[in-house]
Amino acid sequence: MINLIRARRLLTEQGWREHQLLAHENGVITAIEPLPSAHERYDAEWLVPALIDTHVHGGRGVDVMDCRASSLRALSAAKADEGVGAFLATTVTAPLPELEQVLALIADVRHETPPGAEILGSYLEGPYFTPRHKGAHEERWFRELDIAELSRLNDCAAGSLKVVALAPEKPHAIAAIHYLNALNVRVMLGHSGADYATTQAALDAGASGLVHCFNGMSGLHHRAPGMAGAGLAHPKAWLELIADGHHVHPAVLRLCRCCAGERLLLITDAMRAAGMPDGAYELAGSMVEMRGGIVRTASGSLAGSTLGLLDAVRNMVELAGADLASAIEMASLHPARLLGIDHELGSLTIGKRANVLALDARMQLQALWVRGRQVRGKISAPVSA
Repeated sequence: MINLIRARRLLTEQGWREHQLLAHENGVITAIEPLPSAHERYDAEWLVPALIDTHVHGGRGVDVMDCRASSLRALSAAKADEGVGAFLATTVTAPLPELEQVLALIADVRHETPPGAEILGSYLEGPYFTPRHKGAHEERWFRELDIAELSRLNDCAAGSLKVVALAPEKPHAIAAIHYLNALNVRVMLGHSGADYATTQAALDAGASGLVHCFNGMSGLHHRAPGMAGAGLAHPKAWLELIADGHHVHPAVLRLCRCCAGERLLLITDAMRAAGMPDGAYELAGSMVEMRGGIVRTASGSLAGSTLGLLDAVRNMVELAGADLASAIEMASLHPARLLGIDHELGSLTIGKRANVLALDARMQLQALWVRGRQVRGKISAPVSA
């Protein structure tokens, strides 16, 4: 059976198309064709690629580090509610046995048919950090980089480890970058006190970019560009951004859009308090508190976010002045390019996976399809025999 979706506007890598019909079959996009200009009924105002959250820890009261399949399924459902069709389950610094267990669990659960967004794999955030700019990570569990240990973690993940975050000033960082690149694992740099030169050297060695840029690193100063300056200046560095208006000031969001628009990755870095009421929550083995949707440690440091990825897209339009197509690509095509899966995901293209998001004129979710299966919304798209 061929499923058809009629859209007033449809976003492709070449820009918007008016009055389009998208067909998908067996989880793959099979056709994108014009509708008659006088067509009166549409299933969606805007049809865009489903979003991809490459950095998310939890939400709706669950966390990846719960190390429970039920938590991963609940997170899958929560991400779908914000227009996300795929995500990386992200860890935090913890004792090595806990990390091994959660990586193995993610590898198992990702093969299930999810209740919402699909799990692309895992993102290891920690334990290879340094105390300066540690954020909410527990310093007592930081470790030195060791190739044998990285190999063991990769084996636990059974091929599902997609990103490793590390501090570039740690001993053996360059060797670790080379080793992980050979495994097709991306390396992101963060929770670090590294200077501009050290960060540039790690990026030149093959690191892919910066973890939640400006947060957990040395900032931009006109005489000391720091990690953030190195990421902005390097032509190949992907920059993760938490575009909630709290982690990064709107003026700096605009700066990033001007300097690195084609290298921006919108992420949520969301933790278990996302979608929950204000109060106390556990993160990385410690208690944090959310007030007004902002989560902080006892010392006052920001501790993850409660951001939804579709909200991040809206914020890039409203706070940073991005056009809608560019903002959507920062949360769809760009993450797919980072992970090297843009031949499968990230845009509405014939032959790519049918991960499709329908939005109304107010940028609210109307429906979501994951691998061609409608997991959110009530659109009854026409079906062709």
